[in-house]
Amino acid sequence: MEERKNMIHLRGIKKRFFEGTENQIEVLKGIDLDVYEGEFVSIVGASGSGKSTLMNIIGALDRASEGTYILDGVNIGRANDDRLSHIRNKKIGFVFQTYNLIPRTNALKNVERPMLYAGTPKGERTKRAMELLELVEMQDRIKHNPDELSGGQKQRVAIARAMANRPAILLADEPTGALDSKTGRLIMDIFHRLNKEQSMTILLITHSPELAEETGRIFTLMDGEIIDERKGSLC
Repeated sequence: MEERKNMIHLRGIKKRFFEGTENQIEVLKGIDLDVYEGEFVSIVGASGSGKSTLMNIIGALDRASEGTYILDGVNIGRANDDRLSHIRNKKIGFVFQTYNLIPRTNALKNVERPMLYAGTPKGERTKRAMELLELVEMQDRIKHNPDELSGGQKQRVAIARAMANRPAILLADEPTGALDSKTGRLIMDIFHRLNKEQSMTILLITHSPELAEETGRIFTLMDGEIIDERKGSLC
């Protein structure tokens, strides 16, 4: 069997805040984690377990205090700020609970924006944005601004935007947290389709054991440590 490419490799990841002071707090206490190409993996944990801190490190939004992080062959700990910005734009697609769409900018332009930053020619980025909006069944809302869209429609636009630069991984942080159960189901179905049809590597961060159960592997985070790894229903 062909060996799968390791997309996310964490070893001994620790994160301390107020380092060197009497108020020092160690939020992550030595995280080991591997996610392979084409996997749909989840990290589940309650509030205060360290999920957001871990997401920020995996998303190259923050740096670990200690340990090794290799993303798609790149040692994140050795990358300078400019390199990290490039990595965030090209290698990671972010989907957040709060959508983070640009106000007064229509769906098409929101999806085009990461490609604009990446220097993609106008015709090419418009074509890809249209294809992605069709993929998430939002082709009839391309001229609508965020305030003209429902929560579920905003999240579909956000997923299309996350896919714009063909990222190595899709990082979804509580993507259904602000949605009702029916709309949340629609969003999860889109993730499953992306994983199955496009072999997209997806890391879902959630507080919901039910959503985590839908993925291939489930890591449980508690008090800054991974206390359990098990298979989900995708296996």
